[in-house]
Amino acid sequence: MATTTLPDTEADTDTRTKRQPPYAVVLHNDDHNNFAFVVAVLQKVFGYAVEKCVKLMLKAHETGRAVVWVGSLEVAELKAEQIHGCGPDPQARKAQPLRATVEPAA
Repeated sequence: MATTTLPDTEADTDTRTKRQPPYAVVLHNDDHNNFAFVVAVLQKVFGYAVEKCVKLMLKAHETGRAVVWVGSLEVAELKAEQIHGCGPDPQARKAQPLRATVEPAA
């Protein structure tokens, strides 16, 4: 009589998708762009209400940085590039594009 060995059904057959860790878009303070410009950029890029944009802008101004969005790495990189792509405040002297970085979320 022949013996048949069945495959180990307890083997690593977990097919669930592994979630990628979240990433944060961090807006950094600068002393050249006007507050209204920063608020307008946040509204344009994220579609946030004015009140939320003001709160985020003030946090960056007072603490040096503010997490403005959290999600997948690809979207975080896109959002940071969109912030930079808005260019400098045309009303401010010595202004440069807003600085936004992407880092793993806490």
